[in-house]
Amino acid sequence: MQKLASAMLFLLFALSLYPGCSGRDKNLPNLGEVSGTVTLDNQPMPNVSVAFESQSGQVSFGKTDDQGHYELTYRDGVMGAEVGQNKVRIETVMDAPPGPGYRDPIPAKYNRDTTLTVDVGEGENTHDFSLTSK
Repeated sequence: MQKLASAMLFLLFALSLYPGCSGRDKNLPNLGEVSGTVTLDNQPMPNVSVAFESQSGQVSFGKTDDQGHYELTYRDGVMGAEVGQNKVRIETVMDAPPGPGYRDPIPAKYNRDTTLTVDVGEGENTHDFSLTSK
């Protein structure tokens, strides 16, 4: 029994040294997984960018699907946003520069002049945003 326990302990140690098996990248901050839904005047907002900026200046991004649902990516495919207080910006995604007279349906108070903040905790977080055009 002693030999089996020693072998298991050695195997766990060896696996922890193997790249990809030792858990998270040590250079990453503490992250929480973040997802949610964005609506404007009670209608789902497809194809909008959602960005969370932490107090340290790190930014996580996501883009909404047809139902207004998003999930945030920190970087290099790592999901989540930095734990703690985050400033939120929600913007319309444009494939080309807007034409003359274009008015973004999302008010500046949700993007350029954002008033949105959330607290990201460890583990899974759901942050829904019910925006109004007024």
